[in-house]
Amino acid sequence: MAKRDYYEVLGVSKTASDDEIKKAYRRIAIKNHPDRNPGDKAAEERFKEAAEAYDVLHDPQKRQQYDQFGFDGPSGGFGGFGGAGGFSTDDIFSMFGDIFGGHGGFGGFGGGQRQAPRYKGVDLRIKVSLSLKEIATGTTKKFKVTKDVTCPDCHGSGAAAGSAPETCPQCHGSGVTMKTIRTMLGMMQTQTECPQCHGEGSIIKNKCHKCGGSGVVKGEEVIEVNIPAGVAEGMVVNVPGKGNAAPHNGINGNIQVYIEEEPNDTFVRDGNDIIYNLLLDIPTAVLGGTVEIPTIDGTKVKIKIEPGTQPGKSLRLRGKGLPSVQGYGSGNGDLVVNISVFIPKTLTREEHKAIESLRDSENFKGDKDTKQSIFEKFKNYFS
Repeated sequence: MAKRDYYEVLGVSKTASDDEIKKAYRRIAIKNHPDRNPGDKAAEERFKEAAEAYDVLHDPQKRQQYDQFGFDGPSGGFGGFGGAGGFSTDDIFSMFGDIFGGHGGFGGFGGGQRQAPRYKGVDLRIKVSLSLKEIATGTTKKFKVTKDVTCPDCHGSGAAAGSAPETCPQCHGSGVTMKTIRTMLGMMQTQTECPQCHGEGSIIKNKCHKCGGSGVVKGEEVIEVNIPAGVAEGMVVNVPGKGNAAPHNGINGNIQVYIEEEPNDTFVRDGNDIIYNLLLDIPTAVLGGTVEIPTIDGTKVKIKIEPGTQPGKSLRLRGKGLPSVQGYGSGNGDLVVNISVFIPKTLTREEHKAIESLRDSENFKGDKDTKQSIFEKFKNYFS
């Protein structure tokens, strides 16, 4: 079955606020919660589908990429809940349990024991400035980043050497406790996060001295980032799992690499096309000839100038522009050569005499149609 648009899944508009998205997800998740619909596979799939949509739309960077590229983005695309990624309902409770006020409990829909929460490391953001040549070919960049890393003494457990986390005596490892509440429908039981272990299911009595029981310490790591060819200003390349380490061996954060483009003295970028402004001398524009122009890869190519080439004329070298970023578009853009003609400000006596001799020549006056054609070309060029 074709994947549904995430906004359609949650029943919100593309301009919906974060609060509207959160409320919409909570409403759908409660309705299709597995504890409320035991054995209903369709409800379970709707539950997972809503979680997948919320995972993307509540995150500003993921939402931006989804709005721009749809289900597939430069960083590897979206999706995975209940699909190829293998996310279970317990994963969803772990990631979004805070929305429902506990470990997957919805205030009245108790259900069975949930997995202990997995912490998520904080994402890192890096800006990288690329030359046009690097954008054309793709490149690899290395960064030394200071971040949270797994504690080398306790290997992320948070417990001192020779000890280990112990099962919480209050919740017996479930991470949740049950309490009875009075509702309009009578007395009901609901799950709440265990106040002693804070939902982890275990407690650390003898904490690691190096990390203080968190399982993470400050450290440095050299990160290598592969930048695909064809990226553009404002795009984000996501590097999974290379962000801050999470407490207690949780899920590492990501690194989000924001692309910036360096100005180029030779070319101007227009999408995947690159523009080169060629300034011809008068004799070449009038008589024609062959000139060399640079290309994005540093080589030069020869182009033919037809006799009588007018200022404002454009030549297009197919496929000599920038490549499409992976998975978007096909083939390369073009190298567009915009032609203008150099008019000297000063002349020698001989040059002045030669030009003066052409003043009354009909070929150098131009007819009405020619003048109008040149005017239209320049108007289109500057619009």
